[in-house]
Amino acid sequence: MDDPYPHHRPNAGVVMFNMDALVWIGRRADVEGDHVWQFPQGGMDDGEDAESAARREAYEETGARSDDLVLLGSIDRWLAYDFPAGLPARPDQKRYRWKGQKQRWFAFRYTGRDADFDLTAVPPQEFAEWRWERLENVPPLIIHWKRGVYDEVAQEFARFASSSNSGR
Repeated sequence: MDDPYPHHRPNAGVVMFNMDALVWIGRRADVEGDHVWQFPQGGMDDGEDAESAARREAYEETGARSDDLVLLGSIDRWLAYDFPAGLPARPDQKRYRWKGQKQRWFAFRYTGRDADFDLTAVPPQEFAEWRWERLENVPPLIIHWKRGVYDEVAQEFARFASSSNSGR
């Protein structure tokens, strides 16, 4: 199948649901202002499959261990956004001159303890703080140029957000 986004960086996104069907969101550590919350997400290494990348990113950014993540579902197509003009380039964006990011998203049930989250598990620290939130409340907290992807993710994973699906 042809890649609809050949100039976008491959990325994996993670939505972790707790037993109360709330989702984990983090406030980015590297920016200030409004709309600085997001789900864990990050680049896929060469040869790495998307689910492995999602599990690795969950650990690197939150300290959530893979054995505390039970796969609920995934979005089996790329969701993409473009970087806005004037966005300061990160080192990986300078090297490849990516137009934006294309993401595969995964929903997991988090079975660990809140005390096990470690935002400093792997430097550099991505998030300054975190909280549990209702899935439908997340898209408005996201920076505008990522919001369309978050709207799709929230719609696709809404079936995991009801307390009847909480695993209790």
